[in-house]
Amino acid sequence: MTEYLLAETNQVLPSDHAITNTTIFAVFVLITLVVVYRVGSMASSSDYFVAGSTFTGLQNGIALSGDFLSAASFLGIAGAIAVHGYDGFLYSVGFLVAWLVNLLLIAERMRNTGRFTLGDVLSFRMQQRPVRAAAAVSTLAITLVYMIAQMAGAGGLVALLLDIHSGLGQALVIAAVGVVMMIYVLIGGMKGTTWVQIIKAVLLFVSAAVITVFLLGKYGYNFSDLLVDAAENNPNGHSILGPGVEYGKDNTTKLDFISLSLALVLGVGGLPHVLMRFYTVPNAREARRSVVWATWTMALFYICTLVIGYGAGALVGSDAILQAPGGENSAAPLLAYEIGGSVLLGIIAAVAFATILAVVAGLTLTASTSFAHDIFANVLRRGEADSESVVKVARTTALVIGAVSILGGILVNGQNIAFLVGLAFAFAASANLSTLLFSLFWKRFNTTGTLWGIYSGLASCLLLTIFSPVVSGSPDSIFPSVDFAFFPLKNPGIVSIPVSFIFAVIGTFIGKDPSNEQRRAEMEVRALTGIGTRRG
Repeated sequence: MTEYLLAETNQVLPSDHAITNTTIFAVFVLITLVVVYRVGSMASSSDYFVAGSTFTGLQNGIALSGDFLSAASFLGIAGAIAVHGYDGFLYSVGFLVAWLVNLLLIAERMRNTGRFTLGDVLSFRMQQRPVRAAAAVSTLAITLVYMIAQMAGAGGLVALLLDIHSGLGQALVIAAVGVVMMIYVLIGGMKGTTWVQIIKAVLLFVSAAVITVFLLGKYGYNFSDLLVDAAENNPNGHSILGPGVEYGKDNTTKLDFISLSLALVLGVGGLPHVLMRFYTVPNAREARRSVVWATWTMALFYICTLVIGYGAGALVGSDAILQAPGGENSAAPLLAYEIGGSVLLGIIAAVAFATILAVVAGLTLTASTSFAHDIFANVLRRGEADSESVVKVARTTALVIGAVSILGGILVNGQNIAFLVGLAFAFAASANLSTLLFSLFWKRFNTTGTLWGIYSGLASCLLLTIFSPVVSGSPDSIFPSVDFAFFPLKNPGIVSIPVSFIFAVIGTFIGKDPSNEQRRAEMEVRALTGIGTRRG
């Protein structure tokens, strides 16, 4: 039997655990594929895109949490807490607070105004073709960044669990995840994807709760003792119990934290795959209930990640985590093996794997829906496309998006997933939030302001990311051997988000195209009351 040692520990992780993990993976994938096949409905584009708006607030809330609690939440945040302590938990705080923006400002009005996509809302009182095209471009860009993060998580996770150390092996794993995800989308549509997300959310929450209870029980339900052990098993010592380990080193890192916080809190309100879920319920009341259920579910889960992260630091050690395949992202699986052996490791691995599959399936469906509904049906066919052809285009688009995300995931494999998702949030807040809020609340807002807001936010965020330490100039960059970075922050949100709002305002005052007054009045009445809302 071949074995490998976890650095700085006496624990030996036998390579034959790969058989257990592979078996559990296969069983889960087969079960969910059966569920997707049985519940999937393709009667119309409404069935394929938004499940005919048939889900309740409770069902959609759990699915929302399943869609949102990605590999970043389970693997990335737990690893960040294990290695960096308090600073890692800041991701959880940002993700959770962000849902207040959706609850108070967006969910109800979004459900009442649109039908399938973000482009429905942004173009409601604007010039249809240019605005829908811009909305589709931003949706595709944000979705790809988010999907790449999930694919990278899949590579690191399975590399650890199946003892795959070669770059080629991890690339094949990422490709396999992409293929299974595309099958979910192609045969199940939104209804099948939603049920996979519900199943995954329940499994994820139960797994996190079981590990949390076990860890607390091991320390006599004294969280302070667990924290002491975590500090003693970390090179940073007791400093991990307070802020500053990761984001308090100098003024640049402090500013980077502010930028990341802005992206996390404001990004959820612009995430296309989250916004699209508001259309899977029959009315605005259920949309609000969805957000409430999702918020409570995620709040409890993030409390568990705090215990899991520090527990991994205490029982496994930050050095062992960093030296394992997958780096920080391996903290939760290694903790599972430490406390429950190969069986618990396999279960947690399957849940984490399910997390990635469910999230990328939802992202793929969102991106393909936006292209098919906004670009193909409304821009190219000017609203004359039949339902069958729209669904066909959506399926083809899903294949293309899956292939691109696989390549991107291979490229960034090894980066912390929570950090990569933070970039996706920056793109979402920069490209979508300003135009969405102005469309819903500002009477004077027009087509020029919409286009300037979307493209300025998207372009500035992309440009600053390319010329930041994320891509080059530091040991953990995507291209560490070169240095063409001039922007010092890893998250560009502090610059790109205000740029989007400012350019949206400037474009509105410069533009000579006032929005359609009749459509504006209709949008206001519909957003506030739901009168005239199109059903499924």
